[in-house]
Amino acid sequence: MRHRYLFIGGVHRSGTSLAARIAGSIAGIGTITDAPVPENEGVYLQGAIPHDALSGAPGRFAHDPAQHLVEGCRFDRREVRERLEADWAPWFPDTPWRAEKSPVNLLRSRLYQQLFPLSQFVIVTRHPVAVARATGKWSDLTEAELVAHWGRAHALALDDAARLHARLILRYEDLVADPGAARRALAAFCARPDAGQAPEPVRDGNLDYDLRERMPLPEAAKAPMAALGYGPGGAVLPLRTRTVAHPLREIGEAVARVWPPR
Repeated sequence: MRHRYLFIGGVHRSGTSLAARIAGSIAGIGTITDAPVPENEGVYLQGAIPHDALSGAPGRFAHDPAQHLVEGCRFDRREVRERLEADWAPWFPDTPWRAEKSPVNLLRSRLYQQLFPLSQFVIVTRHPVAVARATGKWSDLTEAELVAHWGRAHALALDDAARLHARLILRYEDLVADPGAARRALAAFCARPDAGQAPEPVRDGNLDYDLRERMPLPEAAKAPMAALGYGPGGAVLPLRTRTVAHPLREIGEAVARVWPPR
């Protein structure tokens, strides 16, 4: 296999599509475009791992144990890897890297690392109250339920991240503050030439919402919020969690020089 995978994951409305577009603007990183599926998400374009209308539901999927896929699970088989390759191949250009973005990738990183040992992972996060306000427009869940789901998803993802050889955390708030730095970080993470500035205008969607809490924050969200630097009232604080991990020290150091933006 001549290509490598960059898997991008995050809960719905966290900025994964923006991160994927920025990654796809870097020379040598291909993305899925113009596919007849929501947001060009690869999870809809494969038949190796079942994905029905309920399995990736916004605000719900992290509560479903069947969606947390790790090494040794029933999908950790050569046949699954080969089917994923075959199903995705028609949708990607012939590039050294294939960036595949789907929200459920947030909970599949350990399985994908097992199936594709040279793959790398981008975890996209956004303040849980902003996610809840953005998702609430088309969800029947309460804001407290959406924030609790965010907490569950990120608790699992952060635990899984400790087992990943190569992973990068992109906070939406940092990304919109300096999309050029995000592009340079992604380029460095994949050992691509310096990518320069972001290719598209980016606005801060958090400005659309009053991020003051309307209810007490669910207990399940508090530890992941603290780890990711999210505080009350939409506050974004320094990250407590290491932003980048990579088995090659020079790549990790190259990313750390530009990300998070100062």
